[in-house]
Amino acid sequence: MSRLEEVVPVSTQLPTGMEHHPDILALREHAERATSTTLGQGVEALGVCCGLFLAISPWVVGYAGLLGVFGSGVVVSNLILGLGYAWLMSGYGAFERTHARAYASLAIGVWTILAPWFTVGDEAIRRVIWTNLVVGGLMTCAALAAIGLAMSGTGGMMRRRGGG
Repeated sequence: MSRLEEVVPVSTQLPTGMEHHPDILALREHAERATSTTLGQGVEALGVCCGLFLAISPWVVGYAGLLGVFGSGVVVSNLILGLGYAWLMSGYGAFERTHARAYASLAIGVWTILAPWFTVGDEAIRRVIWTNLVVGGLMTCAALAAIGLAMSGTGGMMRRRGGG
């Protein structure tokens, strides 16, 4: 009886996807090293806290019911954009998208500052204005810090996710 040998096909082709490109791998490795810095984690934490506070601020500060029909725009804006901002600042899954997410966070921070006048107008009360000014200012600063960290590569905004 002849002995059967198992034949294992060997591919001679190199991976063609961009995810295997040496420059992409080097960027990911550099970003992974930068993720553990205190500054990067602090900016991320500040951004998440600001976004979550903005989302619940109409009820915490107590202006959700005071503004009536005219105030519903700022309440909805703060809720949706606060959650969106927290999601954008809550860790990055890929280094390639860090810049776009940081710029989107910056736009949300600036909108938060302007929202009381664009959504409520003259009916805006002090609580709405001060809440959005302070939180929007902090959100804008956190987004600018994220942009700076992403561009310099010294602080990174990525988090380690299960070895990937």
